[in-house]
Amino acid sequence: MSAVTIRLLAATDRAEWARLWTGYLEYYQTSVPQAVYDGTFARLTGDDPQNFNCFLAEVDGRPVGLVHYLFHRHCWKIENVCYLQDLYADPSVRGQGVGRALIEAVYAAADANGTPAVYWLTQDFNETARRLYDRIAQVTPFIRYNRKL
Repeated sequence: MSAVTIRLLAATDRAEWARLWTGYLEYYQTSVPQAVYDGTFARLTGDDPQNFNCFLAEVDGRPVGLVHYLFHRHCWKIENVCYLQDLYADPSVRGQGVGRALIEAVYAAADANGTPAVYWLTQDFNETARRLYDRIAQVTPFIRYNRKL
């Protein structure tokens, strides 16, 4: 595989971003309405890059991965923290450094923003990704709960 290049999402990336995000959602056996695609892309390419962002990973000029991340306040810290919300590598490039490069790009963006704390969630069955995460991050004992609707 050629070298992985990481860059910020651009307004011209809509189709490739949608393809990758659809792959991510399908991996987790879910989908979202078109209005969510539209709203999310508008936020990612809008005028508030300090809070909601996306990097694309490219190989030979072709997008093969994405990561969404955002900065937010935290009651236990003065500085903001960074939540890495969605991470996806196309199945054709998994195990070739795309995920790691995307996470490291988020780490660098967080450091540049004065936001050294970066965290994310994953499903317990996501064993392939967890092997990477165990090498570059620390697992915590927290269990997530969602409001019952």
